[in-house]
Amino acid sequence: MADISVDLLGLKFRNPVLTAAGPTSRDGMTLLNAAAGGVGGLVAKTVSVSPADVPKPNMAALKEGRVGSRRGILNAELWSELPLETWLEREYPIALSANLPLIASVGYTPEDVRQIAPKLEKAGVKAIEFSTHYVGGHVEIAKALREAVNIPIIAKLSPKVDVAEVAKALEPHVDAIAAINTFGPCLRIDIETGRPLLGSDGGYGWMSGSALKPIAIRCVADIAKVVKIPVIGVGGVMTGEDAIEFFMVGASAVQVCTAAILEGDTVYGKIAGEVEDWLDNHGYTSLEEIRGIALPNLKEGVSLDPPPTVDLERCTRCGLCEKSCVYGAIRVNKAENFFAIDANRCEACGMCVSVCPYYALSY
Repeated sequence: MADISVDLLGLKFRNPVLTAAGPTSRDGMTLLNAAAGGVGGLVAKTVSVSPADVPKPNMAALKEGRVGSRRGILNAELWSELPLETWLEREYPIALSANLPLIASVGYTPEDVRQIAPKLEKAGVKAIEFSTHYVGGHVEIAKALREAVNIPIIAKLSPKVDVAEVAKALEPHVDAIAAINTFGPCLRIDIETGRPLLGSDGGYGWMSGSALKPIAIRCVADIAKVVKIPVIGVGGVMTGEDAIEFFMVGASAVQVCTAAILEGDTVYGKIAGEVEDWLDNHGYTSLEEIRGIALPNLKEGVSLDPPPTVDLERCTRCGLCEKSCVYGAIRVNKAENFFAIDANRCEACGMCVSVCPYYALSY
């Protein structure tokens, strides 16, 4: 069996799946539940100098209609609603009892973190992640933290900055980069009422989940190409295959929030188990063997000469490729076990390769 434990920031994680700062890490018991659900390490909800006044409602599933599949959310969440003193006296001690590495999250200004961080270190957290929540000042906050504590520092970046440029500027001052935060502002309307789904100003929310993953993958790749410190992937990790994609572009670990909101605490262990199974099935013995292996390919890209290659033994004649072929190049008949591609019609767009659930089509 592959080894999926991770050594990161001088800490040992039993697997590379961590919680992310948010509603699924909102207090000590929630973090204990994540530990019981199989998470590899704990990142607590962000604390600041005063508790947040969070709008209600503040979360809404992204789905097609009332009964559509849920693969993401919009949220108007802020930092922790609990006072800092409650975290110091109760929540961090409860989370530490899980005997997993505990990372605190703090925001949002240099003055705030300089005041708060020493108290977090004294409480026993093993590292501190900071988020600017789109207010900027990354390097100034990092310097303030470096002066205030002796434990590792992680900078969490917004997708709305030049992540490579900011990561390079931060590298001398932090021990790792987490990428990315949620994307927004975004807006959804309840068509039955004509009102926004969220109770924030303007009904605005920030997007997370599957739709965010391609942005997050690009950001992690951009960062991993320019810094030598570890990168933690955040954004749209719903399955083990999602996590594998992050590792291949250079991530050392991943954080999960939306999947836990939608599927519950056991999703952490499920994702970790799927990572292990994928490594076993592909002949790898550790995560380190795949970390960053996709980065050289980003320079070369891929090309497809029409038509794509078809593995007829893997193909089930399900017809998904035919439905998605806008050029009418594919014909499938399950009843007659028939499959054909018209090379003259095929434009090598790649859609059929990407939609095939059985990996029967390839470049």
